Amino acid sequence: MRNGTQTDISQFRDASTGSKGGFFVSAFLLVALLLFPAQPAHSASSYIVTETVEIFEYDLFEPETAAKPAEAAFGQYGPFRVIAADTVEMTGTVDSYTPATFRQMLNHFPGIKRIEMLDCDGSVDEEANLNLARMIRRAGISTHVPAGGSIRSGAVELFLAGARRTAHPDSEFIVHSWMDEDGREANDYPPSDPVHAEYLDYYKEMGVPEPTAQAFYALTNSVPFSDQLRLSRNDMARFQFVH
Repeated sequence: MRNGTQTDISQFRDASTGSKGGFFVSAFLLVALLLFPAQPAHSASSYIVTETVEIFEYDLFEPETAAKPAEAAFGQYGPFRVIAADTVEMTGTVDSYTPATFRQMLNHFPGIKRIEMLDCDGSVDEEANLNLARMIRRAGISTHVPAGGSIRSGAVELFLAGARRTAHPDSEFIVHSWMDEDGREANDYPPSDPVHAEYLDYYKEMGVPEPTAQAFYALTNSVPFSDQLRLSRNDMARFQFVH
């Protein structure tokens, strides 16, 4: 029994010694871990991780609605630009196609009743210009020259086509003689030549009394085609061309 007891004590001592040694080893490892934190297995070579972020841009479209602003339907018809269901602005020159373009505009906007003549420099086709003028009169459309508006050459005939003609005091009317395709001007033809009747008949058709038409026609032809005579709104009123 005694030997057995000694054996047990010896084993206990060995165990105790082992336990104490294990404690010191554990303490050492703990300190080492605190001083030298564990690194990844590949920490021997440092590197920086970068990420590529793709940014996608998208166009946002608002869904179309059944009701669109009225302005979206307006458009350009030759020298005419529709700005309201009953009003157009005119800028530019009348050519051979303008009467047909004007007719198309009236088909699309039958309620047009007013033309704002902003900057109109006449025509390159006098026959088309007079046809357009008669279309304006038949449609009962009024003509107006706003402040700063400039009406020149054949555009004056268009202004006279208005069922009602108005003009701002700060507007101008520029006239001169006509010239035909042969380079001949009004005064190159004798007063009795039928060529003059085209204009005189037009003035009378627009309601201008014959003496007034004769006087205005003579005034315009007193200035060569290459020159200009500027008339004010008051000048036009003296011929009873402005209401």
